[in-house]
Amino acid sequence: MRPQLKEHVHPAIMNFVRQKVEESGGNGVVVGLSGGIDSMTVSKVCADALGPEKVLNIFMPSHASSDEDRRDAEDFCRRTGMELLVEDIEPAVRSFMSMLPSAERKELAGNIMARCRMIVLFHHAKLRGRVVMGTSNKSELLIGYFTKFGDGGSDFCPIGDLYKTEVRQLAELVNVPRKVIDKPPSAGLWEGQTDEGEMGMSYDDLDQILYGIERSLTNEEVAAETGLPLEMVEKVWAMHRSSAHKRKTPLIPKLGIRTLGLDWRE
Repeated sequence: MRPQLKEHVHPAIMNFVRQKVEESGGNGVVVGLSGGIDSMTVSKVCADALGPEKVLNIFMPSHASSDEDRRDAEDFCRRTGMELLVEDIEPAVRSFMSMLPSAERKELAGNIMARCRMIVLFHHAKLRGRVVMGTSNKSELLIGYFTKFGDGGSDFCPIGDLYKTEVRQLAELVNVPRKVIDKPPSAGLWEGQTDEGEMGMSYDDLDQILYGIERSLTNEEVAAETGLPLEMVEKVWAMHRSSAHKRKTPLIPKLGIRTLGLDWRE
């Protein structure tokens, strides 16, 4: 059983974007545009909600970035009338790598890169009086496939309740270019890196498993429903369980009447 995009999703996300920008007193949004499907979908929905003039897209290349991604980002912004800013983060990444131990390890270098991008996004958001719209989807969030205070750092996360399967459907609805929809998903953290290669499974399989977990099925029931190996289901469940801390604000010990993150509801 696969998650399917519901009819109300596009207008609901547009209303969410308008409401949160208004509540925050911002005059627009900033989006980290990677050249991939998630960021382009978020950018396009924000433009639909606010107008293209209210969306600042920032492409942040490094040594791991591809020329294709940059061209796709440029073509997308040219076609939609949105502003594109290119900020080369390579000097900052190299500086951190020169001072931090073992930074040549690709997973550590990738975290540095993701956090440098977060700094750039929030700098320009502060500079222009805007808010940062994150581009993480539900599939990534549920297994912790993001860098804490990196690509996981944003003011709001418009597609955070959509599985990758649903993001693809939304992308088609809002006319994200077909070549971008069909492009192998990648965070662009090192040469040749792909999301599915790192996860060891396709998003299609991952989403079926997560959708079963969301409906409180046991691992055995998920395996039976999807026809996928029980070992794969158990792997996804372990990734979900071990990454719980990444989906929460830092825990605070309860000392007062109401405590942030526990019983203080905003």
